[in-house]
This record gives sequence, C-alpha cells and structure tokens, in this order.
Amino acid sequence: MPLKRRPAALLAALALLGAVTACTSQAAGDPVGKPPTQPAAVETKAPPPRDKLKLTVENGRQSPGTVVAGVGDAVYNYAPAVMLDGGKVRTWWCSQMGIAQPNGDDILYSDGPSPDGPFSTAQPVFSGSGGSFDAMHTCDPSLIKIGDTYFLYYTGASRDNHANGSSVGVATSKDGISWTRANNGQAILGTSNDIIRENTYGAGQQSAIYLDGWVYLLFTDTTGFAAATNGAGQYVLRSKDPLFTKGVESLGPQGFKPVQKTNEARTRSVVEAFSADWMWIDAASTFAIAHSTDEGTTITFWNREFTRHPYDPVVISGSWKEGPGLVRTPEGHAPIHPGGPCDKVALDVLRATVNGGSGAPTNISHFGIDALGLNGCATPEEARVLNGFSVPSPERTADVVVNDKVIRFERGSAAAKYARGVIGWRPKIVDSFQVAVRVPASVPAVLGPNGLAGLLVNNKLLVIHSLEVAQQNSSEITVVTQGQWDQYERLLA
Repeated sequence: MPLKRRPAALLAALALLGAVTACTSQAAGDPVGKPPTQPAAVETKAPPPRDKLKLTVENGRQSPGTVVAGVGDAVYNYAPAVMLDGGKVRTWWCSQMGIAQPNGDDILYSDGPSPDGPFSTAQPVFSGSGGSFDAMHTCDPSLIKIGDTYFLYYTGASRDNHANGSSVGVATSKDGISWTRANNGQAILGTSNDIIRENTYGAGQQSAIYLDGWVYLLFTDTTGFAAATNGAGQYVLRSKDPLFTKGVESLGPQGFKPVQKTNEARTRSVVEAFSADWMWIDAASTFAIAHSTDEGTTITFWNREFTRHPYDPVVISGSWKEGPGLVRTPEGHAPIHPGGPCDKVALDVLRATVNGGSGAPTNISHFGIDALGLNGCATPEEARVLNGFSVPSPERTADVVVNDKVIRFERGSAAAKYARGVIGWRPKIVDSFQVAVRVPASVPAVLGPNGLAGLLVNNKLLVIHSLEVAQQNSSEITVVTQGQWDQYERLLA
C-alpha cells in the first residue's frame, strides 16, 4: 500500500538507506530470541561530600573583539544577562539610548547563534517608568524563565545622585522583549540600612536562579551588616513566589530562615564582591558565583546548603570592567557539557572590557574556560544530566541513559546516533539503572507519516529521531500507515 505523499527529503533518505519494503497489514516482530534475564539494580551508597577539590582548567577561549553593543548614542554597555534559549544566545544589558525615554539607564536586547555572535542589532526593551522607584534608571538585568513566562529582575533608581536609592524590581514577559512591570510597579527589595556607609549605591545588581520550585536571588546591598567597609558583599534570599511577596527566606549564619520582609538584617555575605552573577551546576549540586577580581572573573563555588566550598575557585582571565554575565539555561543553570556532563562544566561569560569615552564600561566581549574534575553524577538527581547520553555497557555494548533507565544497544554506532552525545567512560551510578530495553542488531524498523520512525523490539515501538539509527543498526525499514503506527505499543512512553 503506497503512501499518499512522500516528501523529497524522505525519498532521499529512503534511497540512501535502501532495504525499504512495502508495508504489510501485520508488523514484523523481533527476530532475536528472548533477552537475558534482567540483573538486579545495584544499590548506591551516599557519596562523600565534595570539599575544596581542585579543578583543572582547559579550553580557554575569547572572542576576537566586541560582541554586543548599543547603537547610535549608546556610550556605555555593561552588566549583561545571557540565556541559552530556543537555539539562540540571548542577551540583555545595561546601556542608554536616546530613542528610549525617559533619559536614563535602559536595558537593551540582542541575540545570536553563539557567545561570539554575530548578534542582532541592539534594541531597547525596558526603560524607566517615569514614576515610582525606577522612574529614571533600569539596569543590571537578570532573567529566568518559569514555564512560559520570563521574569526580569532589574535594578531601578528614581534619579541620579540617589543616596542608597537603588532597589530591585521585577517585570514579566512571554517573549523576553515586551515587558510588563509586576508587583504593581513597586520594588520587591530595598536596602536593609544596617550600616550607612560611604558607598551609597543601595540594593541591586541582582542575579536569579530557579531551582526546585524556589527563586534564589543573589544581590548587593551596600548597607548590609555583613558587607565589607566599601559595601562589597553578596546576599541571598529565596522564595517560591517569584515576586518575593510571601514565603521569603534569608541566608544567614545558620542557613536559610524565614523572614517577614525582604529588607531584614543582612547577616551573611557569600562572597565579597559587587555585580556578581551565578548559576546552578546540576551535575554537582553546586552554586557557581562569578565575580570580578584582579585576575579576571573568579568563580567561587558553594554547595546547596552554603556550608562548604566543594571546589577551589577558578579564574576566567582577561580584561574586564564591571560584572560578568554567565551563559546560562533559562532557569539559570549551567549548560550540560556535551563532552562530559558529569565531570566538566563550561564557564562562559560576557563582560565589558574597557571604560569608554564617557568613563563608563563598554565593549562587551566573550571569555570562557572549561573546568574539569567535578566528580559529579554521584546521586540520582545529579545523574539526570546524563539523560540522552551513550556510555559503555558492561556487556561490551552501549547504554543510552533515558530517565534513570538505560536502553542497551548491541551496536554502539546505533546508540551513538540515538544519543545526544557519547561519553567514553561509564559513571558508576549508571550501574544502578535498570536495563529497560535491549536493542539487538537488525531489529525491524518502521517509517510512519511525516517522517516519524522507530525500531520494533518484540513488536513494541522505540521511537527514533533519525533514520540513521536504523541504518547503523542494519534494520530493514517498512513504510506504515498512520493507523498502523498508532497501534504499536510504545517503549519508554
């Protein structure tokens, strides 16, 4: 029974693969015998805590020049927020463009295919309100995405020369470009006024992470009790309410404790710095805080409870002016490293590199390193970064991790095409994962409507994203109708 339509790309794929049979009313079964008895899963003990492990730094990188900048009369550009989103690198940063009113700091936006660009022409997307705490200035953006909503945390000020007048606001968006002020346009966080210092910046320079239902907010407060004499210090609040109107907890010397207001005494700073950014490394259950030092951008690590430094700091060297913006996922997490998600983390930042003609920071460029030696994936939660990766199996075959289980392919080449990436060693925790599916070589494959394809294992369908998986598995392909496709029981559905 021929298909009614065969797209050109599909016909080309079929011609390349060959071995395509006419569809039949009965699907072919698995020609291989009954798989071996499933061994019992291996129990894993709680791993020892990581404590000041020394990481190896490799693959240093730097853009050849400026990657993002305002246009026209934008004389400064700094404090970028960077998000990997929808296959693009999206960035928002602080600048000032005359076309954006009122006069004052604006938040600009641009996107590109990589941290090195090329980035689109900058456009202003958020400016002063003309009233309230952020009447004149909006700066220091930090963004996370929860569900289908973007949250922009920003520093606002009503005028120049404000004494401790900077505060933190929040806005929401469905596309990251058109914004609506939240919390009735009022600040969600201001100064604690624990100590009035010579530095009268106030509260701001915030960075947000979304983790396990909590929004974690790192920020500067030059009036905080635990700050250095110059006001440098980074404090942490968290809440399950992105607007921080309820259920707020503050990090103190004994950990997180509930507080009634977001400006209660700041009793603990996690790093002596201004204008820091941070992200969560899932593979190692670790916070990574990026802050400026004499050497460049230093990355300081904290465990989840803020009781231990799991790793010694590492440095992304090079020129800088003002704070860095880490390249993060929409939730503010570290991107999963394609070359070794359990042991490596990519640390990439955009940061201003010079003071321009106005005396303010500009020329935002890309710098990055890989840090090796995380010793991650020690718990089932950390091992979720392995989802979709192929690792060696103890049977001299290949295992692809799928949601705390493994698919065991007889053909390593087929596993490599099925997987999102290949790791050359087997993390110990994978031994505790159940072998949910065994895929022998040459099992039948089917090709359904719209290019959907799958391997038939014991007459059950393992959906594959590419016909190359079937090719590498030496699987004969049968074209089936939508009705036949729908009748197959799915594996790992």
